Amino acid sequence: MDSKTALSPGDLVLVTGANGYLASHVANELLSAGYRVRGTVRDVGKNRWLQDHFDSAYGHNKFELFEVPDMVAVNAFHSAANGVAAIAHVASVMSNEADPNKVIPPVVAGVTNALEAAASHPSVKSFVYTSSSAAATSPGPGAAGHDVHEDSWNEGAIERAWSPGADHIVVYYASKAQAEQALWKWVGEWHPRFRVNAVLPNANFGRVISPEHQGYPSTAGWIEAIFKGTATDRLMRAISPQYFVDVQDTARLHVAALTRPDLSSQRLFAFAQPYTTNQILQTLRKLYPERQFFEDLSGLEEDNNKILPADNAERILKETGRSGWTSLEESLRMNTEELAR
Repeated sequence: MDSKTALSPGDLVLVTGANGYLASHVANELLSAGYRVRGTVRDVGKNRWLQDHFDSAYGHNKFELFEVPDMVAVNAFHSAANGVAAIAHVASVMSNEADPNKVIPPVVAGVTNALEAAASHPSVKSFVYTSSSAAATSPGPGAAGHDVHEDSWNEGAIERAWSPGADHIVVYYASKAQAEQALWKWVGEWHPRFRVNAVLPNANFGRVISPEHQGYPSTAGWIEAIFKGTATDRLMRAISPQYFVDVQDTARLHVAALTRPDLSSQRLFAFAQPYTTNQILQTLRKLYPERQFFEDLSGLEEDNNKILPADNAERILKETGRSGWTSLEESLRMNTEELAR
């Protein structure tokens, strides 16, 4: 084991955007593994519930909130990173904005700010960035599909995002691709002393840490809308057949990327299995036979892309003590158990 990049129990880890769907799970997994966590939020006052939640679960002095109002500001994370052993940069800009100039530069700036904060503190041993499946590929339902490799990039989304008439989905895809490219460009230029990895999840489903305070954010909201019957036909069809991953599996990969000295300069592809909206509906009917759900949609086909590096991510997940990826059924059960009460 390389002591220069290995974390020790009780080390302090910075998690950005800690009140978010995935980031709150990253914080939770770190705390359950014996690390301390400093979580950034834009407004501490509005997120006291997170402090209370983790104090109740793990005791006092294990988790602390830290206010970073604007991750794009110069030195945004500099103070937050003081004394930490590792950084998980999970926060991102989520927007329905279709202007790439208003979305992509802020996302890139957030990554660069987090890296520069890590570089400014000698205590930092590792850094993980929450990228996205969108950085490498777009969903490929119905078509022949293509092989996705560790060095695959979604150049098509980048090109479309900077062309006239791009929609906000493509701009989001491009923001994740260009932000991760900026990450590796920075690493190549500065050769940091700390390890750097990226995790690329596809659609995260599964348990929400606190539905009372978070609602059902991000992709967990898709399942909420289908479960409640409030999803519009447009939304039902817009949830492209693609891959899913359980949010806790994604969080576990973040922890592995931070804490394992043998993991460095890797892209971990968190793709569990392909799904369609109809498979979600069929699974919900199985879990809740007493409830009525939408009828199946016609003409849906699976995502035919082959995600070759996903096997490596699953191997790493198994080495954390898991049997493999969480199944779609189990993930949907955890996503809906509070809704069913």
